[in-house]
Amino acid sequence: MDPVKKNACVLVSLALVFLSGCHSLGPDTVSRDRFEYTDAISESWKRQMLLNMIKIRYGDAPVFLDVTSVINQYSTESEVSGSLAWNAFLPTDSQNVGAKHKYADRPTISYQPLQGDKFTRGLMTPIPPHSILALMEAGWRADYLFRLCVQSINGTYNRVGHQLTVKDADPDFYRLIHGMREIQKSAAVGMRLEKAKEGQPTNVMFFRDADIDPEIAQEQKMVRHILGLDMERQDFTVLYGALARDDTEIAILTRSMLQILSELASYIDIPEIHVQEKRAPGNFAVAADTKAGVTPLLRIYSSLKRPEDVFVSIQYRGYWYSIDDKDYWSKRMFTFMMYLFTLAETGTPSQAPVLTIPAG
Repeated sequence: MDPVKKNACVLVSLALVFLSGCHSLGPDTVSRDRFEYTDAISESWKRQMLLNMIKIRYGDAPVFLDVTSVINQYSTESEVSGSLAWNAFLPTDSQNVGAKHKYADRPTISYQPLQGDKFTRGLMTPIPPHSILALMEAGWRADYLFRLCVQSINGTYNRVGHQLTVKDADPDFYRLIHGMREIQKSAAVGMRLEKAKEGQPTNVMFFRDADIDPEIAQEQKMVRHILGLDMERQDFTVLYGALARDDTEIAILTRSMLQILSELASYIDIPEIHVQEKRAPGNFAVAADTKAGVTPLLRIYSSLKRPEDVFVSIQYRGYWYSIDDKDYWSKRMFTFMMYLFTLAETGTPSQAPVLTIPAG
């Protein structure tokens, strides 16, 4: 083959091979980036939440950093160049081939600290009572909802285990939430939205009194007795507060997310050396729940070595803190607490539901 033609063929072949690898990056990146970023944000959110719970237990200030946006920009550039030169009268010719390719990946991730009004609304503001009742209606267990989110109901107090105060729950509190759970399991409870006299929407909780098991009827009576409610009245206004004004109201003193985090932080297994050195308070929560005959809300373990097979783990002050991936209940409670955190950030205004309990 003529040398010139041969060289020309080489240049064309190289150009075709090089350019054949050029195609749009967009479609291929969607599936990969979407799931990888979702997984990364989810895992970092869990680790941040666990770290802040540990910091609260040690008396340190929690800091929450939200990922507000993720923007990823890709670019690719390709270039092929070549030249041939020959002389028909001289036995010399020259040729050169050049190619270059440039690829760029420019992720831009924005963070925003939780502070100011958002911090107050998300961490310091108590969860509205109607939100807790709505979660009950959605199927979340009433007993664990009240243990986690409620400080007191009509003067019947829950356990307090945060750093400043440690107090066992009133014996009637566990009887009360057990009764609420039994009523909930029987499907004899529901909710509806009604119009109040002022025209403001209000939630109504009602207990079904027809065709219910006699044991559930007894549980309903027990709930009315503990709350000090009028035995002949069926409708009871539910409001936020420590004490009801009379026997026609149910006052629920709900907790803020900061209180909830503090309570769950009391279940963290702090190394004994740190307790002895008074770096953090002792481990009383699990023992208190066991004594009361209830399941601990959460188990978070500590160890010097990095644990394996964990749901979430973080290192703090030389120790690893983790939730065992085989501990399904702790995983579920931890995840639910993160749901509550999102609920608290919405800033939904408080409403006054009405609780209906049959007098029979």
